[in-house]
Amino acid sequence: MLFSATLHSKNFRVTSAVGVAHSASHFFQLSIPPLFPLLRAEFDVSWTALGFIMTLFAIASSTTQFFVGILVDRIGARLVLLGGLFLVAGGTLACAWASSVWGFYVLAIWMGIGNGVIHPCDFAVLNANVEERRLGYAYAIHGVGGSIGWSLAPMTSYALSTHLGWRGALLWMGAGGLLLAGWMVSQRRFLNSETARQVASTGGQSQVAGHWLQWATLMCFVFLLLQAFASNSVAAFTPSLLQEGFAFSQALSTWVVTLFLWAAALGVLTGGVVAAHTKRHTQVAAGGLGVGALAAFSIYFIAAWPWLLLTCFALLGFATSIAGPSRDMVIRSIAPKGAAGRVYGFVYSGADIGVVLAPPIFGALIDNGIGRGAYLVVSVVLGLAILTVTSVGRRHRPSSVAA
Repeated sequence: MLFSATLHSKNFRVTSAVGVAHSASHFFQLSIPPLFPLLRAEFDVSWTALGFIMTLFAIASSTTQFFVGILVDRIGARLVLLGGLFLVAGGTLACAWASSVWGFYVLAIWMGIGNGVIHPCDFAVLNANVEERRLGYAYAIHGVGGSIGWSLAPMTSYALSTHLGWRGALLWMGAGGLLLAGWMVSQRRFLNSETARQVASTGGQSQVAGHWLQWATLMCFVFLLLQAFASNSVAAFTPSLLQEGFAFSQALSTWVVTLFLWAAALGVLTGGVVAAHTKRHTQVAAGGLGVGALAAFSIYFIAAWPWLLLTCFALLGFATSIAGPSRDMVIRSIAPKGAAGRVYGFVYSGADIGVVLAPPIFGALIDNGIGRGAYLVVSVVLGLAILTVTSVGRRHRPSSVAA
């Protein structure tokens, strides 16, 4: 098996626990957007107002992520990660009792705070516990966990809302998340991470002063911002975009985005194999994003050919996700020992900022009847992301002493 190396004892237990946490995080990121058509009818609000739910979620997640990274390097990842999972699942459950869109705004902040712990904690745990030669596979499993969470969310949310309404859907998804968080408590012994104090006690040094201002770190931050702007927006808004811009039914739109997300999961697995067998991580990331940019550009023009449209969505998800494990290897190479939490926290806060910027833009495009143009925007943004990752490759030589 391609991933048999990761099924070895502690490596497997650590990687699987972190993958489940990442899957839960991504699931709850997309648990609400498929309900937007129902919420719009219930509360009589615009698409832009609904998009603001995700904006607040992302602002809270980004702000939390930056500071959580510092906290993880001080006290370790375990308690922080578990607390975040309970917050995001509990927030989803509470949304079932929201009486207006303002209730969703408040709870989106709550959920965003819980979501903000995931990336700093996950990567701190992986980097501290998984052997270096197996990290490419571990990053792939982590990434595919997120893709599985994304892919399950639209069809789960749609299926539950069809039979139980939007309140029933949120109630059951939130309750399931709390049960999952409870299971993660049983895996807590596999969620330790290396702290700056532990590095110092073994005679090492944690050199992080001014690291956030280094060129490679800043470019990784911008790369994550642009990639998340494109990929997360496609995942969150495609059901609404296809209904408003392409006149697809809600059911068909849901299955299109599910295809996109399952293709993304396959792309992450493929990217993990590639990352484990090459050192050309910047070239792999740039190539995947280039193919994705062409696929997004094509979607705008081929509404008359549904099967070709489906192919382009699958290619967009697959190609952009191949870049994921190689991207994480690049970030690892710039993280000093004992500082994985804060470096990943800072860099991945760029992803949340990308999510903050996208909903108002995509919501406005739908409100003004030009939703199809969103895919041209995605194509341009992916092109800009290529420039940032290739810039890191030119300026920075990967280190073998990353945290």
